[in-house]
Amino acid sequence: MSRKEFDASRMRRMKRVAGRHGLTILTSDKIKVLGQPGGHALREDASFKVIYGDVPKPFSASLDDIESYLDKLEAGEE
Repeated sequence: MSRKEFDASRMRRMKRVAGRHGLTILTSDKIKVLGQPGGHALREDASFKVIYGDVPKPFSASLDDIESYLDKLEAGEE
């Protein structure tokens, strides 16, 4: 397994992509404390509005979901 496949590396790469589009990746630490994997959401920096990962409940997007959303954003599909 290469370094680019580790979650920390993926997260750093996704944060750079999100930053180019004026977005911030939020992670729920409360869920992690409870022993469950933490969920994620994307927030627009200008309005502080969560634009992805808050339906059906807050922090419902997985790391893979965020990555696919950002990939579509980079390709100009979103």
